[in-house]
Amino acid sequence: MIEKVYKYSTTDEKAVEKLIMDENVNYIHMVFGNGEGLPEHYSNSNVYMNVIRGKLTIQLNDQEPHNYEKGSLLEIPYNTKMNVGNSNEDTLELVVVKAPAPQNYKK
Repeated sequence: MIEKVYKYSTTDEKAVEKLIMDENVNYIHMVFGNGEGLPEHYSNSNVYMNVIRGKLTIQLNDQEPHNYEKGSLLEIPYNTKMNVGNSNEDTLELVVVKAPAPQNYKK
């Protein structure tokens, strides 16, 4: 078999699944219920966030928080302060792609 297959959760339970973490790219599947999210952190590469369902609430640097619905794809530059979570009733599901992979990021 040439292809490699990755499986991810399809439930509403909280999940941060690091599916691909290689020298080329990081591909992370996340599911958050209301009030759940990530700790505040700085992006360690170029980050692309694809909202699959629900609404993403995100605050970048000193901006006010913004909400993005399913079908939104965000591009966030390297070294941006991020507060990522779900402040809405519906379950949030998103895919995060970091490219290049953080260990290969060159400013």
